[in-house]
Amino acid sequence: MENSLVIFIVTLAIATLLNILLKRYEIPTIIGYILSGLIISSIFSFDEHTKEILSHLAEFGIVFLMFTIGLEFSLTHLKNMKKEVFVYGGLEVILSGLLFMMLSILIFDLDIKSAIVIGFALSLSSTAIVLKTLNENNEIHSQYGRISFGILLFQDLAVIPILLMISFFTSANDSILLVLVETVVSAILMFFIVFLVGKYLVERFFTCVTSVNSEEIFLVAVILGVVSASVLAEFLGFTYSLGAFLAGMTISETRFRYRIEADLIPFRDILLGIFFVTIGMQIDWHSFLEYGDIILFLLFSILAIKGLLIFGILQFFINKRSSIKSALALFQVGEFALVVFALAFAEGLIDNKINQIIVITIVLSMIISPFVLKNIKEITKLLTKEMEHPRELGVSGSKYENHIIICGYGAVGRKLAKSFREKQILYVILEHDIKVVDKAILEGEESIFIANAGQKIVLEHFNIQDSIAIIVAIENAIEMQLICENIVSFGKDIHSIVKVANSSESVIISNLGVNHVINGKELIADRLALEALTCKI
Repeated sequence: MENSLVIFIVTLAIATLLNILLKRYEIPTIIGYILSGLIISSIFSFDEHTKEILSHLAEFGIVFLMFTIGLEFSLTHLKNMKKEVFVYGGLEVILSGLLFMMLSILIFDLDIKSAIVIGFALSLSSTAIVLKTLNENNEIHSQYGRISFGILLFQDLAVIPILLMISFFTSANDSILLVLVETVVSAILMFFIVFLVGKYLVERFFTCVTSVNSEEIFLVAVILGVVSASVLAEFLGFTYSLGAFLAGMTISETRFRYRIEADLIPFRDILLGIFFVTIGMQIDWHSFLEYGDIILFLLFSILAIKGLLIFGILQFFINKRSSIKSALALFQVGEFALVVFALAFAEGLIDNKINQIIVITIVLSMIISPFVLKNIKEITKLLTKEMEHPRELGVSGSKYENHIIICGYGAVGRKLAKSFREKQILYVILEHDIKVVDKAILEGEESIFIANAGQKIVLEHFNIQDSIAIIVAIENAIEMQLICENIVSFGKDIHSIVKVANSSESVIISNLGVNHVINGKELIADRLALEALTCKI
């Protein structure tokens, strides 16, 4: 226990210090976590039981990532992405898998079964890295972001038959037809539980949870929902992340979407950090020294072949610029390939030498990927002179533009909303109290959402950067300060107006850099004085 605690503390220290250093040079935190894992695995030795616990814990980083992505994609949204998922994704997996299968036979002189597993595993890209970076760059809704996400979603679905292939190849007793029937039945059951039951119970469940007005209970309920859906998917033979994605899509149809997403972001990022640490731990630098030439040859060959193949597929459907961006986003090999190779090695389909070479190659491709994604626009400009296509810009995910954001729906918030409505000015109200929101909806207010304006992702969702102004009409001084700190973090171009109760609050809020601070007491005093003078006249 003490040894585990020491390892945990050392890992946190290395990851923190390393990322502080790398961030100064604008190197993504993903790289810091992977390097931390490499350093830790070189200092300490881990038994198989500890590694298994870490891998399960780390997998939930992808689970929470896929859940928050699911919140962005409702059923209607996904229906509109049929081509991205099934056409682009299907072509990428099938053609990449067949090509890498043939190359595996030529390079490693493998039998057909091992080559099939290796080929299709290499067709998988990194969901964790690509989606995390697209989210951070606010490009998940761009054209290439939608295409990348659609292909990644199909790849996640393809993991299931790839894992089934390993079972078929290593067991002479299993009936292929029986396994396929069981998979179809499991899929139907999964969709029935997540969508039909979720549709009728989720809204009522979270309404009941929020009625006790406890942040702690609400957060526990959210984690319960995510983990339950993930475990159900795994129990039925699918991946944890697929279950989480479906759960996110179910909740995206409810009014709790923004509050849930904002509350889960810290858990997602921490667990993703652990995931990338475990990726770094899989690098055996001794094997790299021994097989370095082979690994580097494979690395650049896989990146080039996969990137060119994806570009070749997409250029027949979309503009050249988006095709290049999508290819650059997905040319790496991902974390699910590591899962496939771990199982294939355990079942004897590949030997230890090939396993180590391919695992290190995959991890190196994942290390390169964030740098490419970070500079994807500049790289694309070097590769093509084609102008930015209007459709490539996509949508921000919000219908709001040139609008006013009202934080709080108390007496002041209600009067503001009424005034803007009468003047036909577009506005949105962010209110944290579900009872206030329910009452407002019953009274006919359509532009109110359950959301905490003190969380950055909420204001990003409601497009604060394209708003006319944001008005803070919150009575609670602490909440008001948190919201103002959040607003200021978006830069000086945001027009912010804050109502304060007294002069001390006015000083605190003004020092934060808020544009306009309105002191309620002074305003009332001025109005009273004006009325008194009017009486004299």
